[in-house]
Amino acid sequence: MPDTMVAPSTSAETTTFDAIVIGAGIGGIYQLYRLRELGLSVRVFETGGGVGGTWYWNRYPGARFDSESYTYGYAFSKDLLKEWNWSEHFAPQPETEQYLNHVVDRFDLRRDIQCHSRVASAAWDEAARMWDVVLDDGRAYRCRFLITAVGPLSADTLPRFEGIGDFRGQSFHTYRWPHEAIDFAGKRVAVIGTGATGVQVIQTIAPLVGSLTVFQRTANWCTPLHNKRITEEEQAKIKAGYPAMFELLRQTPGCYIHNTDPRGTFEVSPEEREAFWERLYAEPGFSIWMANFRDVLTDLKANALFSEFVARKIRERVKDPTVAERLIPKGHGFGTRRVPQETGYYEVYNLPHVRLVDTRETPIVRVTETGIECSDGVREFDIIIYATGFDAVLGSFDRIDVRGVGGLTLKEHWADGPKTYLGLMSAGFPNLLTIVGPHNASTRCNIPRCIEQNVDWASDLIRYAEEHGIRRFESTQEAEADWSRHVEELAAGMLYTQVDSWLTGINTNVEGRNVRRVLQYQGGAPQYRERCDAVAAAGYEGMVLG
Repeated sequence: MPDTMVAPSTSAETTTFDAIVIGAGIGGIYQLYRLRELGLSVRVFETGGGVGGTWYWNRYPGARFDSESYTYGYAFSKDLLKEWNWSEHFAPQPETEQYLNHVVDRFDLRRDIQCHSRVASAAWDEAARMWDVVLDDGRAYRCRFLITAVGPLSADTLPRFEGIGDFRGQSFHTYRWPHEAIDFAGKRVAVIGTGATGVQVIQTIAPLVGSLTVFQRTANWCTPLHNKRITEEEQAKIKAGYPAMFELLRQTPGCYIHNTDPRGTFEVSPEEREAFWERLYAEPGFSIWMANFRDVLTDLKANALFSEFVARKIRERVKDPTVAERLIPKGHGFGTRRVPQETGYYEVYNLPHVRLVDTRETPIVRVTETGIECSDGVREFDIIIYATGFDAVLGSFDRIDVRGVGGLTLKEHWADGPKTYLGLMSAGFPNLLTIVGPHNASTRCNIPRCIEQNVDWASDLIRYAEEHGIRRFESTQEAEADWSRHVEELAAGMLYTQVDSWLTGINTNVEGRNVRRVLQYQGGAPQYRERCDAVAAAGYEGMVLG
């Protein structure tokens, strides 16, 4: 695939488009498709060298879906569904990147995507009713509609250790994984972080390295992925079942094929409960998280009981009892943080060349030229891998200087927590639509399903504006306040809001990310879709159109 899609403009004049989309991931690609249908001139700016967003950047060993592949692909084209064959129930990164490039080429989208183009700023011109968009190299553009498709997990962060730049071996964040192959044979490797990314890297490279040291700050509840290849018979069944499957996905809270069990944890006998949990543990994917008893994520006693069930599984799989206890979370219950899906992850710690360091017991002091200094001494390494996550949801917005009416920055507007209407716009920022933004159902969803809803709604709004001669639209402050209050009320009963994680906006690697925020819409995708549809049906109630 070509590295650069659109040659940079050599003109000193500002280039104008009807719409500009920031990001060429799943959201940006589909948004371009829909805006093309409206007959608009569009340019998509992408920081990376190719399309795919998450699936372009995250090319670390073991990167793959934890949503079933066939539930993840686009649903807007029946022909696309028929012609694409997923090879595994949970596809690996290279296949997903290939799929997204196929979509871009199949629908002739590449000519409107400009790679190696990071948007540095966007400022609203009230007199012209246009957005002025500037890239980090100074190239300038204007547009009537600005759509962000920056993704909730795209602002990668490194830990705030001294000496990170001093290390003379190879080192990289998993999000910035090199495009060339890494030779792990005989190498002394350190992985810092045991979240979803860290788990995938650790279990994949452990058999390849000379030695592996895992630095864990916070243990996570990990459950088996149970991945396998898709047989020809399964492929035919999947394709024949697409209509029914997508209807099911519209009905479940997270747009997964898994639906919450209507029973409560204590409404069944202990024997029935144990058998149910054993079945969930043996099923593939997020069934164990999304199809559990209805109260596991809201009732402390129910959650504690299931957490102990998973803890027993960890103890059964890890031979050293001391290591097993370090791998069992003590500060949060199951499902209150992102649940990593694994394949043989816990068995890695049974290997003689793998060592686990709990950084709460043995803190990292600094990175040195040859390794990592901890409170008990220096460990030397050839490779350091930072699986240290992201400044989630808000970080990708903060890294662009977005200025609305009167020069107010979006970062200032969201300083005390995000304020949005439908998670798709903010008061004082006209003609700006935030696909997969904060307060949006898509940040706690099988993301392509909610992306398509976001994009369809945004596109319908733009169509409405075009048909009715509307040049400017934005949320009212009252509607924004009501929606933000509604989002917080929905989250009030969820156990995850009591836990520090990226789901609540906490990131010790980022200055100021030390206050828990409600970032996600917790009412479920069907209810969210109904609310959005009702706003549109009422002539875009809660918005000023002019």
